[in-house]
Amino acid sequence: MFFAQMSGFPGSGKSSLSREIAQQLGAVIVDHDIVKSSLMESIEHAPIDPKLAGKIAYNIDWSLVEFHLSQGFNVILDSPCLYDELVEKGIFLCEKYNAGYKYVECYLDDMDEINRRLKTRNRMVSQIPEIHSPEAFTYTIANSKKPVGHEILTVNTARPVAAYLPEVIDYLKK
Repeated sequence: MFFAQMSGFPGSGKSSLSREIAQQLGAVIVDHDIVKSSLMESIEHAPIDPKLAGKIAYNIDWSLVEFHLSQGFNVILDSPCLYDELVEKGIFLCEKYNAGYKYVECYLDDMDEINRRLKTRNRMVSQIPEIHSPEAFTYTIANSKKPVGHEILTVNTARPVAAYLPEVIDYLKK
């Protein structure tokens, strides 16, 4: 059993890769954007601050991750990994449920391609429509949180998913 923590800038291909992994390995996906967007949309008459919605969404995400791990399922958390707490919680739950901790970074350092993907996807309310600041883009890529003492797999998501999926599957099966 494994827990795969996806990482990468929005539009880097985390969700596409997560869906392919789930199909091949029978993993459950916990998608942060779905949870956060649902929260933001469910309070029609009292709009919720996106930061608060994000915090609540992460609490829900982790409850779902823990539940599925406790049932013996492989789990993928599809979310940018921007906070140390995400790595710490993932490792903690893996230790608690004797699951392998896996960290997959979807790397795409091409702002034009990211913007093309962001503008052409079916965007949820919690997702950014485009990159507004090259500095923020560079900062986010450089400051993604990574586990210490655990193997990390970084894949170049400028290529088609089929080009790197076998490498990711092999990594997750280790």
